[in-house]
Amino acid sequence: MGTDKDIRSSSFSKTNNQPSFIIRRCTFNDIEEVKNVNEKELPEDYPFFFYKSILDNFPESFLIACLKSDPNIIVGYIMWRVERIPSKDSLRLVNKGHLVSIAVLEEYRRFGIASALLSKSMPEILKKSISEYVLEVRVSNEGAINLYKGFNYKTETVKKKYYKDGENAYYMVCKIEEE
Repeated sequence: MGTDKDIRSSSFSKTNNQPSFIIRRCTFNDIEEVKNVNEKELPEDYPFFFYKSILDNFPESFLIACLKSDPNIIVGYIMWRVERIPSKDSLRLVNKGHLVSIAVLEEYRRFGIASALLSKSMPEILKKSISEYVLEVRVSNEGAINLYKGFNYKTETVKKKYYKDGENAYYMVCKIEEE
C-alpha cells in the first residue's frame, strides 16, 4: 500500500453550481466510505477484505471521486483488477483489465464523475500490460452502457443470469490499439 505521497489528485470543476470534485487514489482509510457508496448505489455488495485486496494489488487504478469543497466526502469510485486468462485465438495467457466496479452517488450523477474516473483509471491499469479492457454491465443500465460505448467498449456477448437477481449482463470489451 502506498503513502500519501503516492496519491496524485486531479481536480475537475463544472459551472452552473455543479459540484467540483477531485479524483485521487483510494487509501485504506477510504474503504469504509467506498463500501457505503457501493451499498447505496449497487445491488452487489463486497466484503471489506475484497476492497482491501483490490487496493493492495491494484492501488494505481482504485480511484475515488471526492468533493473539492470537502475531500472527506466520497461521491464515487472505480476499481480494476488484472485477470490472466487463456487467449481466444492461441494457447498463450493474456492479461485483461477487468473493471470490477464503478459507482457514483445518485445526486452526483451527470456531472462527468464516472467519465473522469474511467479516464484517469484506464491508463493506470494499462500499465499492467493488459491486452484489453473488459467489464460486465446490467442489460438494463442504459446510462452505463452509453458511457462505456463513449470509451469504445463494444458488447461481445450476453452473460445469462449473471447477477444474483437473475438479470443478464453485457460483457463489454475495449481492445487496446497496438502501436
